[in-house]
Amino acid sequence: MTITTMMKTRRLEARIDEATDELITEAAELLHVTKSAFVSEVARREAQRVIARADLTLMAPEIFDSMMASLDVPDAAPHLAAAARLPRLIKR
Repeated sequence: MTITTMMKTRRLEARIDEATDELITEAAELLHVTKSAFVSEVARREAQRVIARADLTLMAPEIFDSMMASLDVPDAAPHLAAAARLPRLIKR
């Protein structure tokens, strides 16, 4: 476990049950770190994982294949076709 060495100026409190407290204490002792350091590092790592996962879209392979195939089928888009027929304002 890598414990960050940034200056700590914020405080976080949590109400937990006795079993969770004992579990955290045991884990911290096994890693030879304080409970505070253990909780901070685990919470930080989990927060980073959640944020990274928020950028992903998960779906079944068959749904993905269907979506990708649908991109090859053009829609009627009459407004877009009409806009494409308008005279260009900027000449190349």
